[in-house]
Parts: sequence; C-alpha cells; structure tokens
Amino acid sequence: MQARSRTMVESILRATARILVREGYAALTTNGVAEEAGASVGSLYQYFPSKESLVAALLERHIDETLGPLRRELSSLSLLPVDKAVPRFVELMIALHQTEPELHRVFVEQLPRIGDFVRIDTSAVETQDAVRAYLAAHAAEITPQNHELTAFMVVQSVGAMTRAAVSANPQLLLQPSFVSEISAMLIAYLKRDALDAAG
Repeated sequence: MQARSRTMVESILRATARILVREGYAALTTNGVAEEAGASVGSLYQYFPSKESLVAALLERHIDETLGPLRRELSSLSLLPVDKAVPRFVELMIALHQTEPELHRVFVEQLPRIGDFVRIDTSAVETQDAVRAYLAAHAAEITPQNHELTAFMVVQSVGAMTRAAVSANPQLLLQPSFVSEISAMLIAYLKRDALDAAG
C-alpha cells in the first residue's frame, strides 16, 4: 500500500509539473491533473485537498532538489578564500537555475506570494544567510562590512543575471566565461579596497 501511495503521489506531482510548464499556474486544476496522471479526482484528493496543496508539495520538492548541491558544499566553501569561493558559489547558483529550468521559471514568475508559496522566497533567504555567515568569517578579506546587505547584493545579483540568461540566451549558462565574468564582478565588489590599493 505504501509503495502504491508513493507511486500515485509521484504520478500526480509529475502531472502537475507538466501542466504548469505547458499551460501555466492559472490553467492548473485538480481535474486536469487527475486526468493527466491517469487517476480519479477522488484518488487525488486523498493526498492533495486543493490545487494550492499540489503546487506547494511540488515547490517544496523542487527547492530541496535545487538547493541540495549548495547545501552539501557549504562547509567546504566556508574554508576557501574569496577568490576561490566566489567562482564555485556562482557555479552552484547557475546549477540551481538549471534544475528543471522551465518549471523553475514558472515558480519564479507565476506563483502568488501568498500562503505556502512564500517558500520560494525563504529559499533565497536561506542562501543569503549562508553567504552572510561566510562573509562574517572572512571579514578581513573583504571591504563591505554590512554583511547582511552584502549577502543580499551577492545572491540577488547572481540570481538576476542567471534568470536573464535563462530567458534571453540559455547557451550563456554553458560558457565558462559566464561564470568567470560574474565572479570577477563580485570579487571586485567584495575586495574593492585591496584592488584600489593594488592599482
């Protein structure tokens, strides 16, 4: 029974993802998901009482999948100097946006910022908290000393440029120069006093 339940939930979530990518959040209905999954509406309601609960479950899983690599590397990143940590952080942030990119775009662009859907915002806060902790530990290496603001600037800058590339030219994400250019910009921001002195 548990195996059948897991299979049913997986089928329903995959159907939800397909409809979101194909038709968007506004067009999603529980009836449509049940039909797409080859299940009855009654079976769907055993696990998900509403459209919102369906999407919230899918969003939670997507966030866990996308943030997984970053979470696993945080401890090793914390030991690296800025010049080494920044490029790896940029690579991980780009990889985050490459996990099911079409579904990721729907979540970012279409979900209302209410109820359970604020989870997508809290994932950004989680990343910013990790960056802030890194900046505090490496304060002697960097110029900005408002670590909360600096963490916000770093995370949002990488996220904005990566989302723009996904929308305008996804091939940019495959170019090593995309990582190196973003990294150079962030390192210049973080270490500007040292760069000014060297210049």
